[in-house]
Amino acid sequence: MDKLEQFLARAEQLLARVESLLPPAAPDVAWDSAVAFRWRTRQGRGFLQAVPNTSAIALDDLQNIERQKQLIEQNTRQFVNGQPANNVLLTGARGTGKSSLIKACLNAFKDQGLRLIEVDKDDLHDLGDIVDQIGGRPERFIVFCDDLSFEEGESGYKALKVALDGSVAAQSDNVLIYATSNRRHLLPEYMSDNETYKHTSDGEIHPGEVIEEKISLSERFGLWVSFYPFKQDDYLAIVSHWMKHFGRSDADVEAARGDALIWALERGSRSGRVAWQFARDWSGRAQG
Repeated sequence: MDKLEQFLARAEQLLARVESLLPPAAPDVAWDSAVAFRWRTRQGRGFLQAVPNTSAIALDDLQNIERQKQLIEQNTRQFVNGQPANNVLLTGARGTGKSSLIKACLNAFKDQGLRLIEVDKDDLHDLGDIVDQIGGRPERFIVFCDDLSFEEGESGYKALKVALDGSVAAQSDNVLIYATSNRRHLLPEYMSDNETYKHTSDGEIHPGEVIEEKISLSERFGLWVSFYPFKQDDYLAIVSHWMKHFGRSDADVEAARGDALIWALERGSRSGRVAWQFARDWSGRAQG
């Protein structure tokens, strides 16, 4: 009997050691507590983490990107209504509203069941697990990859290709992928890539394998939306919008015009982000 008790005690100690090496169980997802989630990994195990406080930005807050706004809003509305819709790649100049537009669409359609899941580039290899976890849910999910770009050979590149249009399994009906990037083709492009182009005897040009590979991922997004740097008047209009958002008067907006231009010049950009930062800074100092 003593030997049996010793054996059981050792077995319990061994099990305790094994359990300490295993990753902790993923927490249950509080679906009703939030409209946005982040995919997190802990000791090799991924899980969805609710984001209790999200940006309150509205579609009307986004100025001078009317065409882009109409395209994304319409695609999202189709998706929420259960109609055919496309995965979306938003590319172009920094600070012009790519990410803000996706957040604004979440606020516009969250009451109709839209949800957002933010996934870091390094976790894209978990896309299959994410889709498996939400595929049976009644909500409509946008998987959001912000500021996406890849270097040669990164594993997330192939994982995203498969998730978009390369798996034997059909894409889940309640999931779309929205990605933003400063690169149109998501991979670095070099002068040497041009050497892979082939010219036929009749003058027709065919891209080589290097070019084809770099184009293949972006082509899997059904909708491409491009953003461009703002003109000076557009930038000042955005400054005006945000200054009024912070409670400033028309006289304040006019008085701040010169400072707003200097602010943009010092940062080398007339973007919506720079306009918002200026309005926030100027309004805060005026209140002080």
